[in-house]
Amino acid sequence: MNDFAKISVQELQKKIADAQEGIRVFRFSGAGGRARDTKVGRTLRKEVARMITELKARHLAEHAKKA
Repeated sequence: MNDFAKISVQELQKKIADAQEGIRVFRFSGAGGRARDTKVGRTLRKEVARMITELKARHLAEHAKKA
């Protein structure tokens, strides 16, 4: 499992964009009808969710410091 706490915000946003592109490619590559590992899509979605959660936690922590 990746440790997203050590990654900068800009890198995290780039990784999210890359993973979302990977999800899009995975979805539309199924049109060819060839067999594929369906676990890849699930794994990508979970990784994106983890990264977004880390960004949200940082955002909330930053605002808590200001208040």
